[in-house]
Amino acid sequence: MNTVLRFFLATVFIVSGLVKAVDVVGFSFKLEEYFSPSVFNLPFLENYSLPLSVFVVLTETFLGLMLLFGRNIHFTLKALIVLCIFFGFLTFYSAYYDKVTDCGCFGDAIKLTPWQSFYKNVILLLFLIILHKAYNEKKDNKESKGLSRFLFYLMSFASIVIMLYGLITEPIIDFRDYKIGTDLVKEKQKLSENPSRYKVFYTLKNSETKKEITIDQDEYIKKEVYWKENSPWKILDDKTEVRLTKKGHTSEISKFIIEDKEGQNITLEVLSAPRAVLVFTYNPKSADKKILLATEKKLATLKNTYVLGVAPFPNTFRKIKQGNMDATSIKTIARSNPFILVLKKGKIMDKQPGKIYINTEKRTSK
Repeated sequence: MNTVLRFFLATVFIVSGLVKAVDVVGFSFKLEEYFSPSVFNLPFLENYSLPLSVFVVLTETFLGLMLLFGRNIHFTLKALIVLCIFFGFLTFYSAYYDKVTDCGCFGDAIKLTPWQSFYKNVILLLFLIILHKAYNEKKDNKESKGLSRFLFYLMSFASIVIMLYGLITEPIIDFRDYKIGTDLVKEKQKLSENPSRYKVFYTLKNSETKKEITIDQDEYIKKEVYWKENSPWKILDDKTEVRLTKKGHTSEISKFIIEDKEGQNITLEVLSAPRAVLVFTYNPKSADKKILLATEKKLATLKNTYVLGVAPFPNTFRKIKQGNMDATSIKTIARSNPFILVLKKGKIMDKQPGKIYINTEKRTSK
């Protein structure tokens, strides 16, 4: 039974670590959310979000592998318990204060709400404590068999390679909504045809009876007793909330909205172009200026192509037309800074980091 539980827990941590390793840059964006002023207010850590992400991902993956192969079992279990407590605190804080809507525990592969993530961490923590107690009287199996040792190092090396590949180019497996082959026009149609619906819910308190009730916006409007003059029912503003009443089609592509310098929406113009090449930068200040300039120069030479630079700030691009999009939305598309996206009538044909684009013709020249 202990072996089954150990394999189960090891698999969970390895999968969780590898999914984040595939897109460690995306996980670093999630850490930036936690460090932002609206959450933990640790802005000085935002610049270290990527190295911290690498550390967390490798730690989780290696500990999972150590648990799988039974290496230094007491140390491994204690370290995983600490890791679970840490992530449990983060997810509880996010859930209770409604700060970060997706913890990023399984990257973009499996979306979990903060409460789901918190309960997952609690269950894992209980299992780890049970397993630690079961192994408490046993000695560490420090000497692994030859095959087990070989597999441990091989899988550890593979996880590092997967992570480095995603850092240098693009994630080796793309779990995002902006995969090559995705038709942005069709996705936007799905969003408009099947939208999610929300309602405002009010908590009312009767000033005479002190009774509190919660009703939705429609019921509030229909019943005059709640809002007529001299009504004893008063809205408690701090308890007013917006709730999802019908979940429709969801996609990060809903955030694909580009405006020109006058604030006019030019998204349709971009998506209807026979061929479009867009260069994104979510943070022009941190982007490599030489790569950004070289990318812009190369795009300026393209013929029969709709060329657009997209940034959160005006006047970022000088040699090509610029569109504006907020940085958070750009980060759902781009994993490098700058980043190239090639569209054919709204369908994603290619995407690659700017540093690679300027040194290759690849599919963008076809």
